[in-house]
Amino acid sequence: MSRYRCMDCGWIYDEEKGDENRGITPGTKWEDLPEDYKCAECSNRKKSHKWVKLD
Repeated sequence: MSRYRCMDCGWIYDEEKGDENRGITPGTKWEDLPEDYKCAECSNRKKSHKWVKLD
């Protein structure tokens, strides 16, 4: 599973965890999120997130 970081606030969307507060179930891939998905912290748009490699 991949992770994507909001380039404005640093919040990370983790595909393994999903985003329960926004009704996104665990295991939901980034590309399967709706185009209008917004950052859970700062509400920035989906395109403001970048794939990150975390150890």
